[in-house]
Amino acid sequence: MKIDFHFHLEEGTYSLAWLKRTALALEQTSRNHTSHTEYESRAWIEHITRSLARRMKEGCYSEDWITRYLEQGRKKGITKFGVVDHLYRFHEFKSYYEEFMLLDDSPIGKMQREWLDLVCTYSIEDYLSGMRNAARFYEDLSIGVEADYFPGSQDKLKALLEPYQVDYVIGSVHFHEGWKFDNPDTQRHFEDHDLSLLYDQYYQTVIEAVHSGLFQFMAHLDHIKVFCPLPPQDELEVHYNNVAAALSIADVATEINTGLAYRYSTNEICPSTSFLSILKDYDVPITLSSNAHFPDELGNMLDDARKLAKDIGYEEIVYFKNKQRLIIPLYTPVNMPLVSLSL
Repeated sequence: MKIDFHFHLEEGTYSLAWLKRTALALEQTSRNHTSHTEYESRAWIEHITRSLARRMKEGCYSEDWITRYLEQGRKKGITKFGVVDHLYRFHEFKSYYEEFMLLDDSPIGKMQREWLDLVCTYSIEDYLSGMRNAARFYEDLSIGVEADYFPGSQDKLKALLEPYQVDYVIGSVHFHEGWKFDNPDTQRHFEDHDLSLLYDQYYQTVIEAVHSGLFQFMAHLDHIKVFCPLPPQDELEVHYNNVAAALSIADVATEINTGLAYRYSTNEICPSTSFLSILKDYDVPITLSSNAHFPDELGNMLDDARKLAKDIGYEEIVYFKNKQRLIIPLYTPVNMPLVSLSL
């Protein structure tokens, strides 16, 4: 079976490039596709303008926008969907990021302060309300959030998450010492770090997150490679084994995430093949995700991810509902019974 359990409905900042990309997504997922001969006509531009106006008025949590994702996914044979949004998008969690992000008067600090102010645009209640409305019509939709983990942030994050009922929480590490290392505008900062030490500290944070008890699964385990050169393979394998052991002990799943392969210059799925092989050695459960940020991206490269999982030796994948982990076969018929594991 094919599932996509980590995709997003919107991401700032809100530039003209973002507007153009949103317009492209609307065109690609239109229920009445424009014929080739109508492209670049005045009628086509008027259609796109109306669609954009509706999209901006209704926002990213509307039934129309989420339906575009689900319809796109079903065309690709996806049968289970997991939608998430980053916590930094929500006003209720802004203080959390202000405590742990680098937001000082340094060039990176100023850039990140501006970024946070621009992307923190909604209440989590907006998101949950919109997705619960959609879930009334789509039983195959689970609702989650993606939470950034910082060293020492466990207690504060737990308290902030506690009031909200979701199907699952993804843990992720996007920051090193408060610096958002996957921001292409700050990638030069990698040059200021000792490579081996950087990787060691990154994976120590991942392991701390795994043992926090806050997450149903961990996202893109080797995300640090996004703009960064790799240390020697023997060093990497030590980290891979340590993370795999932590996931196994804590009984936390992870994902095969295709986002880095098609959204970044890395051109490699997360985790790498060697990392995934070690995860399989420890019997770490996996799910599949495209990390899409627009509806026309949903399901990107999931056939590749599923084949990779099969080649490594995985026979099952997992998804989540009401904080329970559910197991489905990777390549067997859809009507096989599901097995529920209480976490």
